[in-house]
Amino acid sequence: MVDPQVSVVIPTYNRRAMVVEATASVLAQRDVSLELIVVDDGSTDGTFEELRARFDQPTPIRLIRHPLRRGPAAARNTGAAAAQGSLIAFLDSDDLWSPLKLRRQLDFMAAHPRCAIAQCAERWLRDGRQVNPGRRHLKRAGDIFVESLRTCLISPSAVILRAELFRAIGGFDEQFEAAEDYDLWLRILARHEVGLVAEPLVTRRAGHPDQLSATVCALDRFRILALLKLLAGDGLSEERRTAVCEVLAEKCRIYGHGLKRRGRSEAAGFVLEIGQRATAGLICGGADFTREIAIMYRLVAAPETTITSDARPSAG
Repeated sequence: MVDPQVSVVIPTYNRRAMVVEATASVLAQRDVSLELIVVDDGSTDGTFEELRARFDQPTPIRLIRHPLRRGPAAARNTGAAAAQGSLIAFLDSDDLWSPLKLRRQLDFMAAHPRCAIAQCAERWLRDGRQVNPGRRHLKRAGDIFVESLRTCLISPSAVILRAELFRAIGGFDEQFEAAEDYDLWLRILARHEVGLVAEPLVTRRAGHPDQLSATVCALDRFRILALLKLLAGDGLSEERRTAVCEVLAEKCRIYGHGLKRRGRSEAAGFVLEIGQRATAGLICGGADFTREIAIMYRLVAAPETTITSDARPSAG
């Protein structure tokens, strides 16, 4: 069998009706050799059985099932690990593609062989009605690392990237219950510019109750961890490190004061002190962050984790 031009990965959890529509939008792609990998992340609503019944052979679909729910990061990584194509495209199970989405992006990547990652413009629907994304959410090209620190400017459903890049960067961090895309894109954007197909080839559907942004609390804890991971590395210029510190301080203030309001004084003190160090320019890279990152991973895994008084940020 000839390897596909692109491997498409759809992660899904309990979206029986929506994932059928997302899958159909991939199978409607024109003039493309593709493989479609749908990863059912432990659904309990009959999603897997519905997909198997509707899209049985000879459709180019591989269905993979996690026995238990592991989260969208793990589901995407599972799909990417099975991918045979030299390019990978992700589609969230509540979104849709226009029929020429992949063709336009494949043409772009062929015309720009040094481009490792590209995206396309989007159309937004909320509760079935079209809405205009704010100016800060508009897709753009080039070096967007600093702009992406405050606003996640790449969405999984709009992206296409080279499989070798995804694997070299380590894929999605599976300990992130949410904001796993923010973390991955920043790690990539620290090293690569992004290409853009300016046509709106993706329809993002919002407003349904099971969106992660509506079901996962305190999203800034994930973003703080992502920023600490960036600072712990040695690949940032001084200008970029300063920009990361500025945003880290902002997010620590927001999350820290939220913890304080909920009576989490020790955790609040830990987070606020990281923010104060970032504001004062005392943040250093390397091993200095071992303890902070470990504790933030605990807060990511269990928001009610108790932070003991000796778990203070180390001196910078």
